[in-house]
Amino acid sequence: MVNESTKEAQFWYGLEGNKDVQCILCNQLCRIKPGKRGLCGVRENQDGKLMTLVYGNLIAANVDPIEKKPFFHFLPGSIAYSIATVGCNFRCLHCQNADISQMPRETGRVPGGFVPPEDVVAEAKGYGCQSIAYTYTEPTMFFEYAYDVAILAQEGGLKNVFVSNGYIGEEAAQKAITVLDGINIDLKGDDQFYRRVCGARIEPVQHNIKLFWDAGVWVEVTTLIIPGYNDSDEQLRGLANFMASVSTDMPWHVSAFYPMYKMKDVPPAGAELLRKGVKIGREAGLKYIYAGNIPGQDENTRCPVCGEMQIERMGYRVVRNSVVEGRCSKCGTALAGVWS
Repeated sequence: MVNESTKEAQFWYGLEGNKDVQCILCNQLCRIKPGKRGLCGVRENQDGKLMTLVYGNLIAANVDPIEKKPFFHFLPGSIAYSIATVGCNFRCLHCQNADISQMPRETGRVPGGFVPPEDVVAEAKGYGCQSIAYTYTEPTMFFEYAYDVAILAQEGGLKNVFVSNGYIGEEAAQKAITVLDGINIDLKGDDQFYRRVCGARIEPVQHNIKLFWDAGVWVEVTTLIIPGYNDSDEQLRGLANFMASVSTDMPWHVSAFYPMYKMKDVPPAGAELLRKGVKIGREAGLKYIYAGNIPGQDENTRCPVCGEMQIERMGYRVVRNSVVEGRCSKCGTALAGVWS
């Protein structure tokens, strides 16, 4: 029986003298021996050829508010058809979706059900979605499938958004730019945090935030604040100042940590930490900062010039949207984002 989800991967090359392969899909740059898989657990060297094990092998498909991703300046109030396979190139100790992201690495299993790209687009349209979100796990890990879906989505008038850790490799990033309309990238902490908690480095993430922004892909950034790990003034100021150096128009979501996965002994983040993040973001010059994951925090969009509320939110629901053709309804200032 042919496994439809196993296909030759992109972004790799063979190594001379043996059947090892070099994967360049992401910045982990795994060298993979025959019969072995990369760190993600979903790309396997089969007799000198790198194969993806998750082409169309969906583990999740849901209709979500775009605000849940979170995107606050990208078609606010719309719904996104959200898909994922198993697998991730990070091993974050606090992962909220570890049951699917870490499964291949921890158990060797690659579950899911095959769904052709055209069926994803048809489902998205059938539900009245304006976009397809590649999310829940790291979408780079199912890049071959995501790209094929994204091409059909473009042809069908839908937009494409990644929710990503930002560790995509250079060649894959350049290809993604041709089909993506938006990307939310986690900026998790300083380099020590990345090494200690995620098994990665910060520099490729910063590089990709700038790369996508400069290429015209709409970028929003999320930082989950974890007490005792990335909540110092110095760390938060470093993240905010980096974002401001790319563009002060880039929205920053500072979100509250809750005990998860291998960090269940760490206390949840309180509202005071979110308020500190917002204050530091403002001091850095960022125009749009949102405090999330704790009810009652300010997640409304205001004009950065006159201060008038333009989008009022309750949780993931848009209660009121006063933006007129991308501009403040009171003073006419252009508001950064994708509004139509």
